[in-house]
Amino acid sequence: MTNLNFNFAGRSVIVTGAARGIGLELGRFFNKSGAETFLFDFDEEELMIAAKETGGNPIRVDVANTKSVDQAVDLVVRSTGRIDVLVNNAGILRDSWLWKISDEDWEDVMSVHAGGTFRMTRACVSHFRSQSYGRVINVTSFTGLHGNIGQANYATAKAGIIGFTKTAAKELAAFGVTVNAISPNASTRMVDSIPPDKLAATIELIPLRRFAHPSEICSAVGFLASEEANYVTGVVLPIDGGISM
Repeated sequence: MTNLNFNFAGRSVIVTGAARGIGLELGRFFNKSGAETFLFDFDEEELMIAAKETGGNPIRVDVANTKSVDQAVDLVVRSTGRIDVLVNNAGILRDSWLWKISDEDWEDVMSVHAGGTFRMTRACVSHFRSQSYGRVINVTSFTGLHGNIGQANYATAKAGIIGFTKTAAKELAAFGVTVNAISPNASTRMVDSIPPDKLAATIELIPLRRFAHPSEICSAVGFLASEEANYVTGVVLPIDGGISM
């Protein structure tokens, strides 16, 4: 059961990739915790469904497009006057052997994962600085730390997010802004696409012998997004059942 005792009343929160999976659960979590929650996603149809489920405010955004990002962030600020928490969760997959990955599939994955994290954070920085407060939580992965067959583009993008997180944490600390990352291991559409035999073998590598439900990621993100995490920045927190040990 997700701990919903966090109090984000008066806070404005953006979650990208919020139409499904971890992003959907985070949108639900922050809304129930009192935040004015904004759900960013490219898939408008699923985004509207997510908004009805969670009570969040839906905004269609292409995180790979600077104009789309800037307009969406401006809309949030016009609505609430501030941005307190940004969760960069948006992502796509274009898996293949590295010698079969097209330039387009490489660039698309990089532009959504690493590029989206950069664009969203950059768009929020001026507001964080004027408030002398901000929380950024980026989503990386086990693959970004260790690699994975068939995911050279995804692994590169997720590894890049780690470097970005640590750099942004150093640059923004002077303004009261913390920047952290999580490395989750949750049951999402990505996991659903794994062949049964490979899935069983992967579960055997997890000390807790299961994938997390997406809702189980929320409490850790809630802590990193809270005022209680004032002195935590630049970390990559595994929420992975021990697989990264």
